[in-house]
Amino acid sequence: MRAFALLLILLPCASYGATHSPERTDRMLFVGNSLTYYGNMPAVFSALASANGRPTLSDMIAKGGATLTERVSDGSVARALDGRKYSALVLQERGGDLMCAFGPDSCIQSRQAIQSLAQLASEKGVHVVLLGTYQANPAASRSLVESESAAAAEAGIPHIEVSGKLQRLRATAPELSWFGPDGMHPGKDLALLDAVLVYQALHDSLPEPGPLTVKAPIYGNNSGLTEALRQADAPPPLPSTPGEVEYPADTLKKLLDAMRDRDS
Repeated sequence: MRAFALLLILLPCASYGATHSPERTDRMLFVGNSLTYYGNMPAVFSALASANGRPTLSDMIAKGGATLTERVSDGSVARALDGRKYSALVLQERGGDLMCAFGPDSCIQSRQAIQSLAQLASEKGVHVVLLGTYQANPAASRSLVESESAAAAEAGIPHIEVSGKLQRLRATAPELSWFGPDGMHPGKDLALLDAVLVYQALHDSLPEPGPLTVKAPIYGNNSGLTEALRQADAPPPLPSTPGEVEYPADTLKKLLDAMRDRDS
């Protein structure tokens, strides 16, 4: 029975790329916190995928400081999965939880929440991935990647590693906007990197380089977001939120070239 349960989780992971049709519009659900909504990475992903011939709509449940444990407890993800047909679920934990930064219970609860959400999605045939977070210190970065990878493996889902890639890219392209004004949250180019990594994980390929315009709220510190489900390009709670971000073709090319160089 345990083997059968694991198979139920793994099947959506293995079949996403094979069942995708470029003629259909995918719908994604991103669940996370400020690391998810800063720069509106879900909307960046939609724009990137759509620009590459894969029409995509993104929904998100993202609140500052939120944990995946809270999303299990309040049932918000379960309700979203019941109410809409999603192609994939992207989970992103609060930074530090999987490293037990908030006490030993935090990493246990985080792993349990990832497993619960992965199981919920797998029962509906939804592909699930765990999008990593990042640490600036090299040793902490390695520890974080190990913890995230282990948690994803326990849940039977792919892990999208971010921290190590970010460290390498900061060294090769320090001029890009990796962090926001607070020096911690994602800047516009880290939001793009996350979107590229999710695209690669779901479609088994990298997007084509080119200019990209994202017409959606570009959230920062004062987002006004709650744990309510919302479409990524829906009008923002605060009217002062910027409504567009542009990426020149050169920025995407730098990211893609660096990733190809590393892979080769």
